[in-house]
Amino acid sequence: MNIIILDLGLPNIPGLDVLKSIRRANIHTPIMVLTARDTKDDCVEALNNGADDYMTKPFDLNELIARIRALSRRSAGRAEASISYKNIVLNPLSHTVTVDEQQVYLPRREFNLLQKFLENIGRVLTRDQLTTSIYNWDDEVDSNALEVHIHNLRKKISNFSLRTIRGIGYILEKEIK
Repeated sequence: MNIIILDLGLPNIPGLDVLKSIRRANIHTPIMVLTARDTKDDCVEALNNGADDYMTKPFDLNELIARIRALSRRSAGRAEASISYKNIVLNPLSHTVTVDEQQVYLPRREFNLLQKFLENIGRVLTRDQLTTSIYNWDDEVDSNALEVHIHNLRKKISNFSLRTIRGIGYILEKEIK
């Protein structure tokens, strides 16, 4: 899930104008305003013009991360932190995964990959999207690393309806009710 973090004190254009133009363009990406402007009027104006949340500097990094997670959940239509799919429950806060109520250990990259799929059920995710969600810019990535992680996920998690779309990427199939 994408989130825009916007500072109102931009050097060449007012941040509020950027916010307004994003919303006028009908872009629905959640926007977190992070600014030194600490008056209630500034906060109210930003929220009334389409900001989804507002924090003033200096800020606590843990609070910023928690608010970003909350924005991400809300924009995905979820209120709770846990993500459920069929017999799988992933909790990003405790970094746990259960399958049929049995805990499954996943290394960090497999966990992040599973979370990316669960947050995008029914959407095709490209190799590039998946790779950037599990690796840092400075990491060296083997050409088949993503496939290895996906193979491991399929092996560890039963009933994982992940379909390969040749030449494009992968899609976690929606549940049929």
